[in-house]
Amino acid sequence: MRAYVEVDLAAIQENVRTFAQSSEVLAVVKADAYGHGLVPVAKAALAGGASWLGVALLEEALALRAAGVSAPVIAWLTPSGEDFVSALQSQIDLSVSSPELLSEIIAIGKILGIKPRIHLEVDTGMHRGGVLNQWSDLITALVDHKDEYHLVGFWTHFARADEPHESYTELQLAEFDAKLALAHAAGLAPEIIHCANSAAAINYPSAHRQMIRLGIAMYGLSPDRLTMGSSADLGLKPAMSIYAKLQLVKDVRAGDAIGYGGVGIATNDTRIGIVVMGYADGLPRSSDSRAGVYVNGKRAPLIGRISMDQCVVDLGADSSAQAGDYVALISPDGYSADDWASAANTINYEIVTRIATRVPRKYC
Repeated sequence: MRAYVEVDLAAIQENVRTFAQSSEVLAVVKADAYGHGLVPVAKAALAGGASWLGVALLEEALALRAAGVSAPVIAWLTPSGEDFVSALQSQIDLSVSSPELLSEIIAIGKILGIKPRIHLEVDTGMHRGGVLNQWSDLITALVDHKDEYHLVGFWTHFARADEPHESYTELQLAEFDAKLALAHAAGLAPEIIHCANSAAAINYPSAHRQMIRLGIAMYGLSPDRLTMGSSADLGLKPAMSIYAKLQLVKDVRAGDAIGYGGVGIATNDTRIGIVVMGYADGLPRSSDSRAGVYVNGKRAPLIGRISMDQCVVDLGADSSAQAGDYVALISPDGYSADDWASAANTINYEIVTRIATRVPRKYC
């Protein structure tokens, strides 16, 4: 096997268990569980104490049902025309943020003789998902059809909860409470109030309500290392490690140019290793020498541009690494997802979610 991702399911269980001690947990397993593997991670999260699962796409929710997962599941990014027949038949909760979508889902429910389970999403200031200008119309529609659906949840999403001293989250929370009060005044009684993502679950205990939505923290990664500290600072255990083989090891001289464009220059006589992973496998092409691999107890930084299927690392002149050896791109002792994120000027979310499916996942 040229390369593989190793996922520590016990770490995922441990991370979930930490939060489940004080709050009901919805485990966010969208985007193939942030690249870790949808079904294995969903089952591990439930074993760790999560009571709900959340996905963005309806097909992800249906895949969970096909795998025999019976826990409550919500899909929240479901535009008009989706397969709501399968959703209702599979007892998948749906997020609603417009009168039009509500009408479509209710109509399908009538045909099937199934009362849809819905969560009302309100836009409290992120200005992405959720009802905003159609609030009054949606409330009217909900009241008019109150016997034709089951209002399970009422929720929103925070834009800046990873900034602990930013007042915007408190403003969003106040707006959320105001909208909830209006819903109650209209006779609507959602069962579960949820608004806290991983960052808010850590920074804003007042936002926990009935349930938190645990995303990046479940995978052992900090929502933002700069503003909130590292995984270790937060008591989280990263679940993903990545390993790949060296295809070739060879010596180069000081001044030799390496890779496309010749932008990588050996500063000393050294030994380089060609690693069989590249940007087609999900490594960001923009990554610089702040990332690399861990081999024989040492860090070997990237040198030159990442290619489609391979990258080059500076092993050091005295390295004993050989072709065929496995090296660690992400591991507990070596480079982290945060290191790779810094090297590519991005965030750890992107690093783990972009690892391609052609890199097999192994579970431990």
